Amino acid sequence: MNTADLGRRVGVPSTALFTDQYELTMVQAALKAGTADRHSVFEAFTRRLPEGRRYGVVAGTGRVLDAVENFHFDDEMIGFLRQQDIVDEPTLEWLADYRFSGDIWGYPEGEVYFPGSPILRVEGSFAECVLLETVILSILNHDSAIAAAASRMSAAAGGRRLIEMGARRTHELSAVASARAAYVGGFDATSDLAAGFRWAIPTVGTSAHAFTLLHDTERDAFRAQVDSLGRGTTLLVDTYDVTEAVRAAVEIAGPELGAVRIDSGDLLLVAHRVRQQLDELGATGTKIVVTSDLDEYAIASLAAAPVDAYGVGTQLVTGSGHPTCSMVYKLVARAGSAEPDAPLVPVAKKSLGAKSSVGGRKWAARRTDEHGVAEAEVIGTGPVPEELAGRQLLVELVRGGEVVAREPLDAVRERHVAARAGLPMSAIQLSRGEPVIPTEYA
Repeated sequence: MNTADLGRRVGVPSTALFTDQYELTMVQAALKAGTADRHSVFEAFTRRLPEGRRYGVVAGTGRVLDAVENFHFDDEMIGFLRQQDIVDEPTLEWLADYRFSGDIWGYPEGEVYFPGSPILRVEGSFAECVLLETVILSILNHDSAIAAAASRMSAAAGGRRLIEMGARRTHELSAVASARAAYVGGFDATSDLAAGFRWAIPTVGTSAHAFTLLHDTERDAFRAQVDSLGRGTTLLVDTYDVTEAVRAAVEIAGPELGAVRIDSGDLLLVAHRVRQQLDELGATGTKIVVTSDLDEYAIASLAAAPVDAYGVGTQLVTGSGHPTCSMVYKLVARAGSAEPDAPLVPVAKKSLGAKSSVGGRKWAARRTDEHGVAEAEVIGTGPVPEELAGRQLLVELVRGGEVVAREPLDAVRERHVAARAGLPMSAIQLSRGEPVIPTEYA
């Protein structure tokens, strides 16, 4: 993978307490039992896609790598764990020296996935791997949910520009992660400056209704904005009367007006009327941006409207009804002892219902038809069939505790476009359905 041009590197605080208490108590018990150093294999996967979804999108891998790299316990954290009597002194001593030294393989970020896909495989001692469960799942579950929603919206938009603007509808830190995941899934820009700073995502923004209400008249507001930001700015035209606002906008900015934004009303009807009015006023190059609580279905319903860009907030940052992917992190193989050459033994949870798992360290490959279109996700634990050897999906991300696979976000974004294009065409249908390709176990 290309590791050049990664944009701004921002310091990340320790992620060691982004975990559940039972991760630490398991380490304590394993250290006392002498099993903490057994070589172990954990895998992150989902048993099913959110209801009605045809495919999932891997997102957050870059953030996972940062989180693993910054997972360490400083003196203050050790003091907190001691004061709260979370674990005993031998465990605190072990935690104080913790640095992940194992290996991680996974689906490359931007790739699509299906039920059972081994999205991430973490190998090392039991103790060092089990500690990472919560932080890995919290990132992958959130970011992949946002990216999946973004991908559906991108498909519905049909090439029209998409702007992420959901920062005011979620936690301030999840807003930054959401903007990144949305960019992976096909969005073009964000309104969130922290995301632009951290991830070099293009940022946009002009004015809200408050700016218009601040001034004595709408014309005064438009004139102030054009004087400050230029004729190419975007004017918000639905504060009072849309028809009058469009007329005033063109009179003040001229036909060079960049765009008008519509944030309320019957968007399909209003967009047609505004386009006709703009053309009649000679502003044929002025674009129309629509906002107003859009989701993929609303975007699809506007396919025939003269809309140039969509701004999406609430529905995007909440996964459009599915804010998590229900990924789990399970032990699938472990050695019979702590000896370096001890062979791995497949292990799996056996339970009633749909919460069982499949044991063994897995590989994954995507079988395609004669036209190069995906027809099955094939997962196995033994030798890889010769015909699938060149179609394996997992790539090396961390080797011996060192990250080896950072890449530019634009490369991730491009990968997703290619991965989605390789699926059957029904993948981008918004109607409810089963996964677009089946999962097969070899």
